[in-house]
Amino acid sequence: MANVRPKKALGQHFLTDLDVAARIAATIDDCPDLPVIEVGPGTGVLTRFLLDAGRDLTVVELDSESVQYLREGHVARLMPERIVEADFLRLDLGQLTAGRHCCIIGNYPYNISSQIFFKVLDNHDLVDECAGMLQREVAERICAREGTKARGILSVLLQVWYDAEYLFTVSEHVFNPPPKVKSGVIRLRRNGVTDPGCDFDLMRLVVKTTFGQRRKTIRNSIRGLLPAGVTFPADCELGALRPEQLSVEQFVILTNLTAELRQ
Repeated sequence: MANVRPKKALGQHFLTDLDVAARIAATIDDCPDLPVIEVGPGTGVLTRFLLDAGRDLTVVELDSESVQYLREGHVARLMPERIVEADFLRLDLGQLTAGRHCCIIGNYPYNISSQIFFKVLDNHDLVDECAGMLQREVAERICAREGTKARGILSVLLQVWYDAEYLFTVSEHVFNPPPKVKSGVIRLRRNGVTDPGCDFDLMRLVVKTTFGQRRKTIRNSIRGLLPAGVTFPADCELGALRPEQLSVEQFVILTNLTAELRQ
């Protein structure tokens, strides 16, 4: 098999610039002892640099054409048993890593990039670091701080557990086929938090509810989570804010207050 065709249905845009691939691979150089899972290796452009760095690498690829290409040995030192043909979103990460902590990296398909990071969120106890390239708008949203319009559900929930950094922007002209938008490379590093200080499941609900009505103030958007007849305290300053204005710490306070009001 000489070539692998990028498939629109899978959101594939194969990176062709080796300098960019090397820069992405280097984003996880600070955790050299952790096993690495690469999501969507495609033709192995990023894979080569990870192997050159001596990483303990497993690749997960859904596209059977890409899997065949990799298994034919087109990427030196990539062992067939380290090529997992599967949907990353459906994988049991604990089983894949045998319970070991890991790094996740990839040139992520645009059409599932947000879902990939929700999976990272669900596995924050295993994923110590996550880096890679995705649509710039989504990358900026994940790294957005409070007080910015890009702030959203993923920003808040991921930043409970991770320090998020936007590293650099990638031109649309270094892909085959070129996407219609620029890409952004980001890195998430576990911040050491083991207890967010609230019921995290309730926090997820609070965050999703308030951002689902982001034009409303917290006082009004949170109303649907409270029992009939219970109102948000008039003297709570958070009530006058909108969700993108709240820090992680303020969402923790809001979650605990919501828990009290629901009792």
